[in-house]
Amino acid sequence: MRTNFKLFTLLTALLISYSIHAQKTQYSRAASQTGINVFEPGKVSEVDFDGLKLQIGGNFRQSFQMLKHENIELTSDANTKLYPLGNGFNLAAANLNFDVQLDDGIRMYLENYMASRHHNEFWVKGGYIQIDKLPMFNNPTWFSDYVRVKIGHMEINYGDSHFRRSDGGNAMYNPFIENNIMDAFATEIGGEVYLFPTKDIMLMAGLTNGLIKNNIQDYSQAPVVAPGIDSITTKAPSVLLKAAYDKSVKDLRFRISASMYHNASSPSNTLFSGDRTGSGYFGVLENAAWTNSTANHTSGRFNPAYRNTVTTFVINPFVKYKGLEFFGTIEKASGKNVNEKADAYDGKNRATSQYAAELVYRFLPREQMFVGAKYNTVKSRLQGYTNDVTVDRFVVAAGWFPTKNLLLKGEYVNQTHEGFKANDIRNGGKFNGVVIEAVVGF
Repeated sequence: MRTNFKLFTLLTALLISYSIHAQKTQYSRAASQTGINVFEPGKVSEVDFDGLKLQIGGNFRQSFQMLKHENIELTSDANTKLYPLGNGFNLAAANLNFDVQLDDGIRMYLENYMASRHHNEFWVKGGYIQIDKLPMFNNPTWFSDYVRVKIGHMEINYGDSHFRRSDGGNAMYNPFIENNIMDAFATEIGGEVYLFPTKDIMLMAGLTNGLIKNNIQDYSQAPVVAPGIDSITTKAPSVLLKAAYDKSVKDLRFRISASMYHNASSPSNTLFSGDRTGSGYFGVLENAAWTNSTANHTSGRFNPAYRNTVTTFVINPFVKYKGLEFFGTIEKASGKNVNEKADAYDGKNRATSQYAAELVYRFLPREQMFVGAKYNTVKSRLQGYTNDVTVDRFVVAAGWFPTKNLLLKGEYVNQTHEGFKANDIRNGGKFNGVVIEAVVGF
């Protein structure tokens, strides 16, 4: 969603001149180090309502990379020739956020990308209203204590990895430079209803339009693509379900969540391609004709291309004992594009599996330093393939929080690709090296 810069500047000036309070809003997550390992905010607020509040926050990150890559180049195919990758600074990324406390238990959150790989111009990520109380009905306790509703164009709550991933300038929560190889992230229009039956249990059900933006087209008259191949004749909503158990006993915290996302017929589903900011690895395994970071903003990631039908499940365990923490991803997905036969793969849709394990140790007062390691692997059947492809990544990282709003981190990464066709630039592809990143969050 683009916005006029002059209008944005005027609106910002008016908001600032009205009221700015450096106060945390109710039922929210801090943008600083304090927000690390916060998933869904609980139903106990540390902030009392005392009138309309506006909190303006932002994120910034700048990285320097020293990566090299290689593949099996076909001399007869220019599409397999790699970009001459060297050392240098990457494009800086910045976010601007407005968090508004409208009433007791009711807040509005507006997220904006000021600069990123995919959108160098100002871009609205999305906005939503979160309702934790009903002051218009005298705040019934059954709602205030147990229920939350989120409505708007928002980042959907599928899995727990999206609470740790880097998102434009917001890289404060991620101990590593990049996200998962298969990066589950999307902004869709809809709503989510949460239940908190106890302080340790969270249940969520959501319904969205299944698209990254609005769409009012009627697909019921869509022509048949070809005999035996499905057409998009309906525009189905996406259904989300999630459950989490989060328990702390003294120095030990244990959380496990399970999520499901399903869309039977979408004109353009973007669950695994919805990031409008971009990868932290610039130019890796990109073509020699690569001239900017905008068109090829997902360098080093993998998209199984489930554009029109997708069903996926993920389990995320999280364990923290004092400064030592483990976070895992076990993900199973299946789906297809509209131009694939429904029974092209033994009567089933194409399948993908992803596994990731992160081990991080945080030490010194207020856990201001950390070291970590991550292993991530994806195995998937791509359209037109008779075999599975595999992508593996190993990372070691370290970081330092000089203050709770500043982070300096670096990592060494090694990633390999196997099983891709000879005319795919990822055939025999691998890259490795070091990336250093400075992050601000407030």
